[in-house]
Amino acid sequence: MLKKIAVPIVATLIFLGLWELLVWANGWPNYIMASPSDLPAAYSKFWNLFLIMGWQTLWRTVVGLLIAIAVGVAIGMIMGFSRTMRDALYPLLVGFNAIPKATVVPIVALLFVGAHDFNTILIAFMISFFPIAVSVSIGLSTLEPEYRDILRSLGASQATIFWKIALPKTLPEFFGALKVAVTLAFIGTNLMEIVSPHGRGLGALFDSGKTNSDYPLMFAVLIALAFLGIVLYYVVVALEKVFAGWAERQPS
Repeated sequence: MLKKIAVPIVATLIFLGLWELLVWANGWPNYIMASPSDLPAAYSKFWNLFLIMGWQTLWRTVVGLLIAIAVGVAIGMIMGFSRTMRDALYPLLVGFNAIPKATVVPIVALLFVGAHDFNTILIAFMISFFPIAVSVSIGLSTLEPEYRDILRSLGASQATIFWKIALPKTLPEFFGALKVAVTLAFIGTNLMEIVSPHGRGLGALFDSGKTNSDYPLMFAVLIALAFLGIVLYYVVVALEKVFAGWAERQPS
C-alpha cells in the first residue's frame, strides 16, 4: 500500500524537478515558460478563484461523465446484442467521434445561448461516451453463445442474461474505458469553458491568465486540472477494485 502511494509521489516530484531544471537551463523568464517554483504564488494569490472555479469544472465534468456512462452503456448494449445494430451504429459513432469537438463547441453555444452549464455538460458527455459504448459493445459481442443458449433454454430474458452474465463479464473492459472517459470529459468541459467563455470554471480562469499574460496563473490552472483528473481517475480505480477486483492479475 505504501509503495502504491510513494511511487506516484516520487514520479511527480521527479517530473517537477525536471521541469524546473529545463526552465532554469534555458533561462526562460516566467512570461515565456513558468516553472514549478512560480506556481505557489499564483495559488496563494488566486486561491479563492481556484476553489470556486475548480468546483464548477469538477461538478459539470462529473455530471457529463455520468450521462456518458448511462448513454454509452445503453448504446453498447444495443450494439453488443444485435449484429445488425452494431453494423449500423459503428460507422455513425466513429464518424461522430472523428469530428474535432472544438468545432462543435461554437455550434452548441449558438444552439443553447445562455445555458452555460448545459452546454458544458453536453460537450463533456459528447466527448467521453464513445469509449464506454465501444467497450461495452465489444464485451457483450464476445460473450460465449453457450451461456446465452443455456439461459434462454431455462427461460431467462435478455435483461436477465445481461445482468447475470454479460454485465460482470464486461466490467473489466468498462472500467478500462471509464479511465479514458474521465480524461476526455475534462477535455470537453475545458473546451467549452475556453472556446465559449462565460466566466465559469478553470477554463475561464486559464483564459483570464492568457488575456493578462499571466503565465504562472495559466500553468497553475493546468496543474489544477491535472490534479482533478488524477483524483477522478483514482476514484474510478477504487470503484474498479470494488466491482471488478476479481479481474486484476496478481504478479507472480
